[in-house]
Amino acid sequence: METIASVIAVLGTLLGAVVAGLLQQRLTRRERTEVQAGELRRERLAAITSLVAALSEHRRAMWVREDLRLSGAASAAYEQARAESHATRAAITAPLTAVQILAPSLAESASTAARAAYALRNAADAETLNTRRAAAIEAADRLVHAAGAAL
Repeated sequence: METIASVIAVLGTLLGAVVAGLLQQRLTRRERTEVQAGELRRERLAAITSLVAALSEHRRAMWVREDLRLSGAASAAYEQARAESHATRAAITAPLTAVQILAPSLAESASTAARAAYALRNAADAETLNTRRAAAIEAADRLVHAAGAAL
């Protein structure tokens, strides 16, 4: 009888250790998943923030460039503005790619916002330029709202 009680006690201890180990493993896995999800959220937010800032800079640079072109400004001023617009356009590539990879649900909104900023180029007149600028701002705002909903 004593032997049976000892066996039951040992089995109970072993079973308790196995259950405790499984629970600890599950808790560790859940914590790791939560940490990874938090890191991914921060990466997504950083990519979106970088993209929106780059779009804003490019939109401003393109407006200045096209305004100079439309007003018949000096060639040197236009060429400087043109060089800046090329730099700001290039600065869009990395954050746009990051958003498309890290947040695929926002890829279309991000691409639309980028295309809207690019569309300021070769505006026929000041009114068209301002209309395109407003559309680019609205597209960037839609991206921000979509990101807020997604994150």
